[in-house]
Amino acid sequence: MAITGADGDGSAASLPGLEHPLLHAYEARKDPAPAADPDHEAQCSGPEAAAGASFVRTCFNGLNALSGVGLLSIPYALSEGGWLSLALLLVVAAACCYTGLLLRRCMAAASSPAARGYPAIGELAFGRAGRLAASAFLYAELYLVAVGFLILEGDNLDKLFPGASLGLGLVAVSGKQLFVVLVALVILPTTWLRSLGVLAYVSASGVLASAVVVVCVLWTAVADGGVGFRAQGRMLNVGGLPTALGLYTFCYCGHAIFPTLCNSMKENKKFSRVLVICFAACTLNYGSMAILGYIMYGDDVKSQVTLNLPEGRISSKLAIYTTLINPFSKYALMVTPLAAAVEEKLLTAGTKSKRSSSILIRTLLVVSTVVVALAVPFFGHLMALVGSLLSVMASMLLPCVFYLKIFGVARCGRAEVALIAAILVLGSLVAATGTYSSLKKIVHEF
Repeated sequence: MAITGADGDGSAASLPGLEHPLLHAYEARKDPAPAADPDHEAQCSGPEAAAGASFVRTCFNGLNALSGVGLLSIPYALSEGGWLSLALLLVVAAACCYTGLLLRRCMAAASSPAARGYPAIGELAFGRAGRLAASAFLYAELYLVAVGFLILEGDNLDKLFPGASLGLGLVAVSGKQLFVVLVALVILPTTWLRSLGVLAYVSASGVLASAVVVVCVLWTAVADGGVGFRAQGRMLNVGGLPTALGLYTFCYCGHAIFPTLCNSMKENKKFSRVLVICFAACTLNYGSMAILGYIMYGDDVKSQVTLNLPEGRISSKLAIYTTLINPFSKYALMVTPLAAAVEEKLLTAGTKSKRSSSILIRTLLVVSTVVVALAVPFFGHLMALVGSLLSVMASMLLPCVFYLKIFGVARCGRAEVALIAAILVLGSLVAATGTYSSLKKIVHEF
C-alpha cells in the first residue's frame, strides 16, 4: 500500500502540519477516519476501534500492554545489574515513554490516514523497505513473547504440581514439558477467535493481576512465608548490566500497539497523557517488585521470582495462580496479529473467508511456539534476548529513526536531536551487548 510522503527524501517539507518538532509547542489536528490498512487491522479489531475508547479505558489498555511477564523477571534483572542499575530502569522507562511520543508525532505527520499501524509508519519514513523492517521486528517480538508465555506457564505449573507425568503409549511426558503442551491445548481455541473485542475486556483484570502479584510477594516476606528482608545484594555488577538492560527494556515493549491504542481513543490528542500515566504507574509497579524480590532473595533470585516463593503457602499459591491468568488472556493477543498477517499473505481472496484455513494457520502457529518453548526452556535468557534484540529495535531505535527521517534533522531543535542521539546510542549499546550476552547464556545452558 503506497503512502504519500514515503518516497523522495522523506522530509517533512511536503507534509502538512509539520512546522514544529515535538519539543516545541504544537497542536495536532484531529486525525481523519482510518483507511483500511491490513497491518492496522491485524493489530486491532473489534468494536472498540469503531466506537472510540475513553481516556480511562485507554489507560487500562496501555497499562495492560506494558504490565506483562516482565514483572516476574524484574528482580532477576536487578540481581544481574546490582542496586545501582535501578537508575537504568528509570532511564529506560523515560526513553521508551519519549519514543512513544515520537510515534504519536509520526502518526500526526501522515498526509494520508493510512498510517494507522507501526508498519505503516515505517512505510511513511522509508517506503516499502521501512514497512518490511517494522513488520519483521514487530511480528518476531510478538512470536517470542508468546513462546515466553508458554515457558512461564510450564515453570509455574510444575512448581504447583511437582512430579506430574502423563504416559501416551511408549511416550512419557512429564514436568515442564507436560504443562507446556497442556497449556497450549487449553489456549489453542482462544487463538481461533478472529475478533479481539472480547479479549479487550480483560485489560482491567490484567492490570489488577499485576498489582496482586506484588502484594502477594510482599505478603510472603512479612507474614505468610516468613522470608523477611535479609538479603543485601551487590551495589553494581558490570558483567550483568547487558542482561539487566535487556530485561528492563523488555518491560516496556508495548510500542507495537501504541498506534492502535491512539487511534482507538475518542480524544486522541490526550494520548500523550495516557502514555505518561501508563509509564509512571508501570515503573512504580516494576520498581516495587524489583526491590521486594531482591531484598528477599538477593543474588539467589530466579528468573521468575514466583519460583523462589515457599511451597504450600497461601500467598505463594495466590501469586502463582494470579501469574497464570495473564498469559492465558494475552497469548491470543500476541498470536492473532501474526496470524492475521500470515493469512493476508497466504490466503487468496476466495479462501480468506474459509474458517478452516484460518484455524489451520493459527493451530500451526501455536504448535510452532510449543516446539520453540520445549527447545529453549530458559525464560530469563529468552526474555533478555527478546528485550535486547527485538524490543530495543521496536521501542527505542526504530521510533527515533522514523521520526528523524520523516521530519528531518534540520527541522528538529538541538536539544531534541541530542536527546534522540542519546537514545540511539543507549539502544544500540543494549542491543549489541544484551544480544551477545543472552545468546551466550542460552548456548551455555545447552
